Amino acid sequence: MFRYTKLTLLREIGLWALALLFLAPFYFLVTTALKPANELFTTSALAPPVHPDFSNFVAVLSAKGNSNVVMGLANSAIITAGSILGLVALGSVTGYVISRSTRRWSKAAYYLFLVAIILPGQLGAVPLYMGARALGLTGSAWGLIVLYTGMLLPLSIFLYSNFFRGLGADYEEAATIDGASRSQVFSKVVFPMMAPATGTVTIFAGLIVWNDFFTSLIFLGGSANQTLPVAMYYYIGSLVSQWNSIFAIVIVSMIPILALFLFAQKRFIQGFSGGLKG
Repeated sequence: MFRYTKLTLLREIGLWALALLFLAPFYFLVTTALKPANELFTTSALAPPVHPDFSNFVAVLSAKGNSNVVMGLANSAIITAGSILGLVALGSVTGYVISRSTRRWSKAAYYLFLVAIILPGQLGAVPLYMGARALGLTGSAWGLIVLYTGMLLPLSIFLYSNFFRGLGADYEEAATIDGASRSQVFSKVVFPMMAPATGTVTIFAGLIVWNDFFTSLIFLGGSANQTLPVAMYYYIGSLVSQWNSIFAIVIVSMIPILALFLFAQKRFIQGFSGGLKG
């Protein structure tokens, strides 16, 4: 039977204090973004806005040219979603084959993918750009999806392989006895049980692709398909010390990826805890 003691009270107070500490930056972010220009430098950073002003958000969303945030949001959403789909589709199949194969090459391939995770992608930026330009992948959102899928595929395979290795083969054998083909076993039995791994891959890949500046600047710079980080770069570069506008664009850029995390957080937490139950 649970007993509410003084120690429990102290733990709750400590957790609330820790939560408020982590939420403090978000408080400053929101209050500063809502402050008009006449309150920005005349009031304390701790003080909420006396007259909340949403014109900063309107200005951010109505920017044009290289600073077009709405277009950057759309392009980032397309590229991030496409990359996640590619990584889940290719990573799950490859990870399943590597984890279930008993041949020597499977272990060698697993360690090669592990080495590929360690090596920074910037080392191959020049030859990768030359190859992408030769294939017509530069300046295109679909081309960047292919690039991100290739660069992050080792991470996806590594995560899926570890989960598949921890999954017993009993369900697969039972489905095979019932007459299911190899593809049906994977798509209807194995893959649904890998929801925690899929959530983990989705969160990691989404954060990396959504926040990446270097790759999108190199491969999409000067095109109409530039992503949100590049649009933010041009927009913030035109500001001097207008922190209310700067914080407003930061909030706009945070909302989609925060929504993705909230959507997949259950599977993400299960992925770290090793749970397979839905």
